[in-house]
Amino acid sequence: MSVLGNLGDVFAYFEEIAAIPHGSGNTKAISDYCVKFAKRYGLEYYQDEYNNVIIIKPASSGYENSPAVIIQGHLDMVCEKAADADIDMNKEGLRLAVDGDFIYAKGTTLGGDDGIAIAYALTLLAAKDLQHPRIEAVFTVDEETGMTGASVIDLSTLKGRRLLNIDSEVEGILTVSCAGGATAICTVPVNRITETKNIYKITLTGLSGGHSGIEINKGHKNANVLMARFLYALSKKLDFNIVNLSGGQKDNVIPSSCTAEISADSDGILFDTVEKYRAVFEKEVCTEDAGFSFFAENIGHIQANVLDKYSTDKTIAFLNNLPNGVTAMSQYIEGLVQTSLNIGVLGLEENNVTVRFSVRSSVGTEKYAMIEKLESLTDFMGGAVSVVGEYPAWEYKKNSELRNLMTEVYVEQYGQKPKIEAIHAGLECGIFCGKLEGLDAVSFGPDLLNIHTPSEKMSISSVKRVWNYIVEILKRSK
Repeated sequence: MSVLGNLGDVFAYFEEIAAIPHGSGNTKAISDYCVKFAKRYGLEYYQDEYNNVIIIKPASSGYENSPAVIIQGHLDMVCEKAADADIDMNKEGLRLAVDGDFIYAKGTTLGGDDGIAIAYALTLLAAKDLQHPRIEAVFTVDEETGMTGASVIDLSTLKGRRLLNIDSEVEGILTVSCAGGATAICTVPVNRITETKNIYKITLTGLSGGHSGIEINKGHKNANVLMARFLYALSKKLDFNIVNLSGGQKDNVIPSSCTAEISADSDGILFDTVEKYRAVFEKEVCTEDAGFSFFAENIGHIQANVLDKYSTDKTIAFLNNLPNGVTAMSQYIEGLVQTSLNIGVLGLEENNVTVRFSVRSSVGTEKYAMIEKLESLTDFMGGAVSVVGEYPAWEYKKNSELRNLMTEVYVEQYGQKPKIEAIHAGLECGIFCGKLEGLDAVSFGPDLLNIHTPSEKMSISSVKRVWNYIVEILKRSK
C-alpha cells in the first residue's frame, strides 16, 4: 500500500526509490532501476561499471537551440538505524511514514539525502507537459563515502555547462562553493596476550550524531572522543587491558555511540569512575543529546585475548591525542568552518587499532596539513596513514549566469532574496567543475532535517515549492 502516492509524482518516485536498498556500496539495484526507467520512456542512457547512470531527455518544442542543463544527484544514502530497529538496510526497503508536513522512515535514516534529487529528476524526465532545454540527468554513486562515483564517471557525452546539483538541505539557500576533503585511515599495530579475568563492557550511546561537515560546529559530542577521554581517566586509577573497541559506522557521520571491553581484576573503581564521568558528560553534551547514556556491565570471568599492557597504554594515548572537530574558521565568510576533521569510525582488530577520519577544508594546504598531523602522530606510534576518496574544493564563481537566474526566479516566487553561501561539506560540484571546463553550478534543495540520523525527516510543502522552482528555472533556461 502506497504511503506517499497521493502527494504527487515526485513523492511517488521517492517512495519507489525508498523501497530499494541503496546504501553506499549497495547501489546496483537502484542503478538498474534508473536504467529500466530510461528504457520505459525511450530515453538515451548510459550506465557504467560503477553503477553511475546518465539519462538524456531531448529539449521540448521551442528549446532545441537552448543550452542543455545538467540535473545531478547521488544514488546512495547513509544507512543508520536506531538501536531497536529490526530492519536489515542492506536487504529491506525503508518503512516510510508521514507526520503532518514531514516524511520520515521508521527507525532509520530517510535517504532524502539524496533520494529527493533522483525523484525530482525522474519526474522531470517522465513529464510530457514541461518547457525545458535538453536535460542531462546524472546519477552518481557512493557520494557519501568519498564521492568515488563522481570521480570515475565519464562525462564526455554531456553538452550542458549549467549544473543544478540537488544535494542541499535548506530551502532558500543557494550553495555556490564547498570544502574539499578526504578520508584518512590511521592504523596502529598492537599485540595481544591471553588471560582470564573479569570482562567489562562499557557503553556510551544516545548522542545526536549528525553530518560531520555541516554539523561539525553545532556542539554535537563525538562518542569516540568521549570514550578515549574516559579510558585515559580510568587508566590512572585502575590496571586494565583493552579487549575490544568499536565506535561509529561512517567516517562522515559524527558517531553517536561507542563501546569498549576491558579486562580487570575488580570492578569497584570502574563503576565509580563510570558514575563520575556520566555526570561529567551529561553536563557537557548539547541539548540535542537527550538520549545520552553511559554505563558498564560485567560480562563474566572468562579467558580472552586482550591487548598487552604496552599496547593498551599506547592505544589510549593515541586515541586521546587525536585531533577532532573544527580547527579553523574562514577569515572571509562569517560563520563558515574552514577546516575540520571527524573521528568517524573506531575499530580494534586482532593486530591493529584503526581510526577513520573525514578531513575537510576549503583551503587545500590546510587539508593536507591536517593529514600530515595525523601522519606525524600515527608514525610515532609505529603505524601508518592511508588516504582515500580525496576530492577537490569547489571554488566560488564570481560571474555566474545560473546563480543570477536562480536568484531572479527565487525572488519572484518567494518574495525575497535567497541566501548565497558556501558550506563546509563535500559536494560533487567540485569534481564536476574539474571535468567540465566552464561549468556553472549551484546546489540547492528542499528542507531536510537531521540528515544521516534515524531522526531524519523531509518537509512535504518544501519539496513541492522546490519542484515549482526547478520547473520555472528550466522554463527560463533559453
